Amino acid sequence: MELSPDAPKPTAKEIAARFRADIAKETYGPGDRLPAARGLAKQLGVQLMTVQSAYGQLRSEGLVITQQGRGTFVRDPAVPLGTESGSSPAFTALASELSTIHEILRQLGDRLDRLERLVEGNGAPPAQ
Repeated sequence: MELSPDAPKPTAKEIAARFRADIAKETYGPGDRLPAARGLAKQLGVQLMTVQSAYGQLRSEGLVITQQGRGTFVRDPAVPLGTESGSSPAFTALASELSTIHEILRQLGDRLDRLERLVEGNGAPPAQ
């Protein structure tokens, strides 16, 4: 990500958009480390919080994960959201909730199968 000396300083939203585009073009692929926030802030002439906010946006969208002390990495879309270290807490909660819903649907399917077998065996619908 380059910035000319006379260009206006980018906002967090603009920085996030640049990385989003780079990830879409596979300039950064799964597992690739994004530039260190402090160094990128210095390079772009912005506050550290601006870069951290941009990375936070990407993390909230599920595009990157942050590993404490290691950096920010492009997440592998093949790995279920919320299961890798450094996942957004929101995605971790969502993954857990989806797992619960999946199990409930499986149980309901089993109950429906049993009910259909019961109805087929009696030839009549069960009394209500």
